[in-house]
Amino acid sequence: MATLAQRGIQISKNAIFSLFVNRASKLLGKPFKVITILNETADKLADENSKDNKFKQLFDVALTLVRLVRNYITGDYRQIQTSTIISGLAVLLYVLSPIDLVPDFIPVLGFLDDLSLISWFVGKFQVEITNYREWETRAGNTSPAAPALGDPSLPAVAELGHS
Repeated sequence: MATLAQRGIQISKNAIFSLFVNRASKLLGKPFKVITILNETADKLADENSKDNKFKQLFDVALTLVRLVRNYITGDYRQIQTSTIISGLAVLLYVLSPIDLVPDFIPVLGFLDDLSLISWFVGKFQVEITNYREWETRAGNTSPAAPALGDPSLPAVAELGHS
């Protein structure tokens, strides 16, 4: 079986995900709409996180991604390439959408493809996420539910399991 990260790579190359990338690049110039999407995604992730899911690290990183895009949109954090923000926003749009490769209404599997795509994003942009979290800590904006990616007490994303 493929790991979450491997499955995420497959999803990131899928035509459906490219639709989310196109939508994300169009939305980037509409901060109010992006903030609404970020709030809805954070709410969805918080609901899943409250189930004491074994993929807590990915939920924490996904919430970090929400904060990263929010701080980019508000202009507070710009030390990142626009293409990375577009990819991150596309991932969040995919997570939020009830219509994706495996619809969310299918128990367990419906959310595993979302987690897979988050895992892919984390693997591809780990340096950017780490840099953002360091900035967050220096700025005093860090969330207590946002452990450092290099925290030795947490498994590497690729070690989180197989889908």
